[in-house]
Amino acid sequence: MAELNITRNNFEEEVLKSDKPVLIDFWASWCGPCRMLSPTISEIAEEYKDKIKVCKVNVDEEADLASIFHVSSIPLLVVMKNGKITNSAVGVRPKKQIVNMI
Repeated sequence: MAELNITRNNFEEEVLKSDKPVLIDFWASWCGPCRMLSPTISEIAEEYKDKIKVCKVNVDEEADLASIFHVSSIPLLVVMKNGKITNSAVGVRPKKQIVNMI
C-alpha cells in the first residue's frame, strides 16, 4: 500500500480511528527537503505496510490540517497512535531514525 493522501474529509477515518500507528508527512511540492524525504517515506510505507499507516498531507492544499498541527516548518513528520501524537520531527531524517520514531 502506498502512502495515503490525507484531507480534512478523510482525516478522522484514516488517522484518528486507525487501528495501526500512523506516520504523517506534512509536505509541499515546492519544498526541496520534502522532495528529498519523499523516497524514504515511500520505502517505509512499502516495507512496513502491515504494521503502520503512512499518510501525506500537502500543507498548501490542506491549510486547516496544517494549522491544527501547528506546522511552521516542513517537512514535518508526526507519529500518532490511538488518535494522539506520540512523536514528531522537523526536517529530513535517515530512514532508521524515522522508523525508530514509530
